[in-house]
Amino acid sequence: MKFMRMLLMAVLTIFSITLMAQDTAKQNKKQTKMQMEKPIYTCPMHADVLSDKPGKCPKCGMDLVRKEKKSVVYTCPMHAEITSNKPGKCPKCGMELKAKKEK
Repeated sequence: MKFMRMLLMAVLTIFSITLMAQDTAKQNKKQTKMQMEKPIYTCPMHADVLSDKPGKCPKCGMDLVRKEKKSVVYTCPMHAEITSNKPGKCPKCGMELKAKKEK
């Protein structure tokens, strides 16, 4: 009887720890996603000035503008007209598509 109680306590403890770890991982993932979605504002003249809300540049007084996320476009080195938003191979020649950053 004592052995069964000890075994049951061990199983419940392991189960509880596993649930807590999964919950913590989900919360961290949500926080990271929220941070990535936050807009960033910068000064057109001073790229080192960053803010999480609109306002004025402390150096020159210009309005801060929203910094756009750069998107990645993949193109074929041999066929510039072939573009994709995902990595892969060129349908014409089979070469690997190369990443090219765009604004």
